[in-house]
Amino acid sequence: MTLDEAKYVLLTTYRRDGRPVATPVWLVALGDGRFGFATSSATGKVKRIAHTSRVIVQPSDARGRVRAGTSPVNGSAEIVTGSDLELVKAKLKAKYGIFINIAKYLGAVTGFVKRKPAPYQDRGVIITPSN
Repeated sequence: MTLDEAKYVLLTTYRRDGRPVATPVWLVALGDGRFGFATSSATGKVKRIAHTSRVIVQPSDARGRVRAGTSPVNGSAEIVTGSDLELVKAKLKAKYGIFINIAKYLGAVTGFVKRKPAPYQDRGVIITPSN
């Protein structure tokens, strides 16, 4: 299974002290060998990518368990807005369809319950593999 075919990938970002943090995300191919996903500006992954662009991605399931027979891919990540974010969101909508709306609703409910609302998909992340 390649990154193009995966429904979920395990994204590993790095804290300032170098410790890895792994999170499953939806990923779409953008062309030119690049991949992208959309997220909230309030998430830890955006904050970690803002200080170090080094990431690792690997096909996984929704819980972040890596798929057998797949290899991790090193890369660099860039936080984007504007037309790049709109491209990522359009590709996500095409690949995941109604699940985008379900995730947005569940995020809004969670934010309300926790009294900590966060914007939905207001940042994009573009990953360029290095190997």
